[in-house]
Amino acid sequence: MNRAGVWGWVAVFVLAALVPLLGPSGYVLDIGINVMIYAILAYGLNVLLGYTGLLSLAHAGFFGIGAYAVGILTLKSGWSFWLAWPAGVALCAVLGLLLGLVAFRTKGDAFSIFTLGVGVIIMLVINKWDALTGGNEGLNGINPPAGLEALAQGVGLRLSGGFYYLALVSLLLTVVAVARTRGSVFGRSLVAIRGGEDLARSAGINVMAHKLRAMMLSTAIAGFAGGLYAVYVGFLGSAATGPVMTFTVLLYLLVGGLGTLVGPLLGPALMYTLTQSLKGLQDYQYVVFGPLLVLLVMFAPQGLAGLWAKLGGRRAAPAPTPEQAVDHA
Repeated sequence: MNRAGVWGWVAVFVLAALVPLLGPSGYVLDIGINVMIYAILAYGLNVLLGYTGLLSLAHAGFFGIGAYAVGILTLKSGWSFWLAWPAGVALCAVLGLLLGLVAFRTKGDAFSIFTLGVGVIIMLVINKWDALTGGNEGLNGINPPAGLEALAQGVGLRLSGGFYYLALVSLLLTVVAVARTRGSVFGRSLVAIRGGEDLARSAGINVMAHKLRAMMLSTAIAGFAGGLYAVYVGFLGSAATGPVMTFTVLLYLLVGGLGTLVGPLLGPALMYTLTQSLKGLQDYQYVVFGPLLVLLVMFAPQGLAGLWAKLGGRRAAPAPTPEQAVDHA
């Protein structure tokens, strides 16, 4: 990322940090918190789909695993959220590794279908395991993180303001982690794999090892978002873990721009805000979204980030060849 890009991100986060200090309504803060949670989830999917070219349809399942890990550990085991959250992230990373060891034996559409099946299985397990997850009744009464309300009151804010800053810091950490990953030798190798696995192997890249690491990072970020979601909402149901959630996040990512750093934030910011604004016209939302998506595919197939680069007279840098990735290494 160049210096102008860094300062652009600094400006975005500084402006976002000023929002709670302006005294907005709880509704505005709620939209902001949800946008940031979905953006974190989209960044995780972008690691696999945008950088590595692998469409995993089990992404929401790991979001649910991270959420339920926090809910179960805090409600039933008495853990602090600050311990349960990283434990949920670690669990998602390990399960992502196990999924990758099996799923990466398939390719293309078979990989996506296999992960879709895994996502459905995760949803069904959560929905049927009454003793652990609460089944259809879900988990209710997940408490806010210890000390968050007192910290928010210390700076003259309500609990919603504390959650907003927690989500903002979480988003910042995610953006930094993904940006550093993308700019590393590992990240360039992932882009090379997206360009062609056989060529990547011929250039000396361990394709399987890199895909496993990408899967672990993707699922860990999904669990990171899920843990934050659980403690913010305070209630968990199996609906948040199903394929519908995965396709929603995929839509956000396509609108924002695949393989870009800003796309996973732009997509949720636009689509979630529009969804909430049109809540009173719920039966007609798709009448609005349909033509918008058609126009987007026609005139901005690379998403909003690609459209911005095009209007700015800049073209997105082409994906490096495996040889170039190795040369940079």
